[in-house]
Amino acid sequence: MTTATATATSKAIELKNILFATDFSPAAVAAFPYAVAFAEEFGAKLYAVHAKTPENYALPATEVWPIANAQLERDTADLKRTLQQLQPKVETEVIIAEGGVTAVVEMIAEEKKADLIILGTSGRRGIGKFILGSVAEEVLRRATCPVLTVGPHVAISAPHEKKFRKILYATDFSETTPLAVAYAIGLAHEHAAHLTLLHVVEHAKAGELVMPQELEAAAINRLNLYVEHEPGLAFPPKVLVLHGAPADKILEVARKEGAELIVLGVRKNSDTLRATHLPAAVAHKVISEAACPVLTIRA
Repeated sequence: MTTATATATSKAIELKNILFATDFSPAAVAAFPYAVAFAEEFGAKLYAVHAKTPENYALPATEVWPIANAQLERDTADLKRTLQQLQPKVETEVIIAEGGVTAVVEMIAEEKKADLIILGTSGRRGIGKFILGSVAEEVLRRATCPVLTVGPHVAISAPHEKKFRKILYATDFSETTPLAVAYAIGLAHEHAAHLTLLHVVEHAKAGELVMPQELEAAAINRLNLYVEHEPGLAFPPKVLVLHGAPADKILEVARKEGAELIVLGVRKNSDTLRATHLPAAVAHKVISEAACPVLTIRA
């Protein structure tokens, strides 16, 4: 399902080009099976992309660059051999480009018309510490297609095990909702999965006139509307409305439901977002602590 066709929940998901961003780290290794599984399932071409730091021989330790280049050549050769084993079932291509990770991923995603970007994060930088501007955060907030992020607590397993039998979709009813819920429902159809739809009502602030019970009833009605015309789902969808901190409740439900995928909408990019209590931090915390991958979809 591309961003152009995702407004109708009955549309089937179509992925033609998948971009897997790798820095050859353990985090990338954890994300790789998901890239393979999606490419196999949807018959998509898989692009493995690495951003190479431009050489700077003005630095004192110029011997660093030949060592780094030799390691890159070894890593690239290993990756190509691994990808060749997937053929002819999966069409693959390795792309090495100089520049910053975000710029390279954005450039290649646009050039190859990527329908999905997949990456891993260790959680030690950026997402794990809620530092906006980290590589993973920049990618998921700037990408014009969905981004699947594999966090540090996701277990590594074989590609054939990457079926999402339980999917959790969490929404704050922002502008991303129509697109994100379409993906969640589409994947539930594709995987014959149990689907849980969740909205978290944050604790009332002083002076607010709307009662939490009223918000809860309205939220339940809205969630039910998303799935009332989806009779083809393998299992009746579950609708939940909870009260509390959004990230904490999303993680809590994911654990209780045994979610194998969390789907979140991410609001439009803004250079003014810096505080950790804003919606960006919800995605950060969920990605860094979830035991399953998180699919983020930006309006």
